[in-house]
Amino acid sequence: MPSPNPAALDFLLHRRSCPARTLTLPVPDAAALRVILTAAARSPDHGKLEPWRFIVLGKPSLSRLAALVAARGAALALEEDRLAKSVAQYADADLVVAVVQVPRETVKVPTSEQTYAVGGVCLALLNAALAAGWGANWLSGWPVYDRAFLTDGLGLSPDETIAGLIHIGTETSPPPDRPRPDIDKITRWVTT
Repeated sequence: MPSPNPAALDFLLHRRSCPARTLTLPVPDAAALRVILTAAARSPDHGKLEPWRFIVLGKPSLSRLAALVAARGAALALEEDRLAKSVAQYADADLVVAVVQVPRETVKVPTSEQTYAVGGVCLALLNAALAAGWGANWLSGWPVYDRAFLTDGLGLSPDETIAGLIHIGTETSPPPDRPRPDIDKITRWVTT
């Protein structure tokens, strides 16, 4: 018989991401964040390749990145509203963990499976932060697809990409709920 963990299951059934704009100080210190990162790194990893790494971004680096987003957005002639929203994502944040996909050369594990593993790390990081009592949100946005931003702002190599930006902080208001999938509509039971 399985040994259930009702508290963990209840957490997963009721977890909600917190809008990044509602997060504020305090943020986890290095010791608390290390526990959250350790939990995230325990994600399934076919081939034990660890096709990810973390970049912890504090307020000074987020302010620098906000300025770079503004400059890159202007160079790309983005619409003013879209650009302002993207700048605010960095300028208003106090702590963000960038999850970097680091593809590993191997014949045994396709790149697509490595990508899925990195996505699992993002979700595990988000859930670990929430389980530790922090507010958290997984975001991306156009800058993480802009090679100049990745190279100049984050120092990524040409083969590295960002899988997610996990914003972590203290909730200022309860996160809103949203409609959830109808399991019967998205599930097919194959019994024969």
